[in-house]
Amino acid sequence: MNISNRVNQLKKSAIHEMTRLSKQYDDVAFLSWAKPTTGTPKHINDAVISAIKNGLTGGYSQSEGLPELRKEIVKKLKRDNNIEANTSQIIVTVGAIEGLAASVMATIDPGDEVILPTPTYSTHITQVRLASGIPVLVPLIEENNFALDTKAIQKAITSKTKAIMFCSPNNPTGTVFSEEYLRKLAEIALENNLTIITDEAYEYFTFDDNKHFSIASIPELRKNVITNYTFTKTYAMTGWRIGYLHADEEILTQVKKVHIPFSICAPVASQYAAIAALKGSQECVEEFRMHYLKTRNLMCERLDNLDSVFQYSKPGGSYLMFPKILGERGNDSFVFSKNLLKEARVSTTPGIEFGPTGENHIRLSFCVPEEMINKAFDRMEKYFGF
Repeated sequence: MNISNRVNQLKKSAIHEMTRLSKQYDDVAFLSWAKPTTGTPKHINDAVISAIKNGLTGGYSQSEGLPELRKEIVKKLKRDNNIEANTSQIIVTVGAIEGLAASVMATIDPGDEVILPTPTYSTHITQVRLASGIPVLVPLIEENNFALDTKAIQKAITSKTKAIMFCSPNNPTGTVFSEEYLRKLAEIALENNLTIITDEAYEYFTFDDNKHFSIASIPELRKNVITNYTFTKTYAMTGWRIGYLHADEEILTQVKKVHIPFSICAPVASQYAAIAALKGSQECVEEFRMHYLKTRNLMCERLDNLDSVFQYSKPGGSYLMFPKILGERGNDSFVFSKNLLKEARVSTTPGIEFGPTGENHIRLSFCVPEEMINKAFDRMEKYFGF
């Protein structure tokens, strides 16, 4: 059997491995899944049922997506991201993941380098490797709530560097990269003619004084950015697999060449769900955000009681946090997570999944009911002898 060396060298996903291991035990308290437990809002479900009954979902759409959906996306980008766009700059994708993969494939050639501030979502690193690119991992500044290190990014640029790829709010740290730092990053990209590929999946979930800033809103950077969004997090639509990307027409033409062989088009039923999500009431998004703020605060309170085990930075966004495991027990985060699952029946995600600087950490998700958080931490307190 012939297997691509490019694929064969990829490591198994620790996220999916922990999910597999979790199925071996009963009554597991899950803090490892980055998926909302609230369910898709009713008005979105109802709109899709109507579209199915009216025979609208049985065929392909245009590869770039339904015209009505792209018109609504243009309105959203203007309203919420301060991005002036038109429908010819939009591709509807199979979640943000497909859009990100197409963005990478359209940007780099084998041997090209992509800078990724880490810890970062592991799939971004994998996508670069699948495109035969070289991920260049530049650590975030953990002591400053995992801030961007723009000086280190500047130093990491070589003649082979083609792009910078990041997510904000960050997965797994929950950091919201500030406008100040992102403008510095924009200057670096323009000086070196680099493409910036962004993942803005958690754009609506920011807390305290943190504000989400879309780097594509900087006019001078218009031809250098591919911005990826998703309905998955915003509207609790993980299973619908629907997202979109925005880029200048010149870039988009090339991305579309990848999008078509990857997916032909996004699922049409899911596109009707996305139309309903954008045209309907946005109260559900604020309700989700307030729930995550409440559960974030609860998780922080519970972590404070385990201050001899964990040290953490309070996340400014997303519904994820990335506490550091103190002492020798944190030297192997995968072993730590497996032991916690086996002995305490608590499922977490090993920090090593998010790059080398993720070691000594675990990722915890607070997009779950408060009862689940309390259940998990009650068990951890018992496990650690509190």
